[in-house]
Amino acid sequence: MKAAHGKVFKYGDNVDTDVIIPARYLNSSDPKELATHCMEDIDKDFVNNVKEGDIMVANKNFGCGSSREHAPISIKASGISCVIAETFARIFYRNAINIGLPIIECPEAAKAISVGDEVEVDFDSGVITDVTTGEKFQGQAFPPFMQKIIDCEGLVNYINQK
Repeated sequence: MKAAHGKVFKYGDNVDTDVIIPARYLNSSDPKELATHCMEDIDKDFVNNVKEGDIMVANKNFGCGSSREHAPISIKASGISCVIAETFARIFYRNAINIGLPIIECPEAAKAISVGDEVEVDFDSGVITDVTTGEKFQGQAFPPFMQKIIDCEGLVNYINQK
């Protein structure tokens, strides 16, 4: 499985699906269209500054709120290669895996990593390295079946390949 490497966008506690992708844009299911509105209600500059491979870091309960799959889809389509958080809302966690968006729970990393830091994540080992500070954190590695789902870009592709 691959690794992620990018610049950090950081958010706080309880980032809900309504701020990840506001409800007014749910009439579209096109990932590219959703990505143009990702995080706009809490970070107007996100869509203009995010680059392919960047990493999102948040505190507790990331992805709470409604169970819309649009939220992880918009994050992935924006270019984010991984989301690190202290904790994730369970339905967001499952939706993220189902669409092939790597997410890792690691409270220590979520607290220590700062906006703009350069971070690398090894999906096989779960090791998160803050390249900017040199600190390393042990996140939870994905079980092999989840790695396969993410490698296949989501559950539907994984099932289709079986």
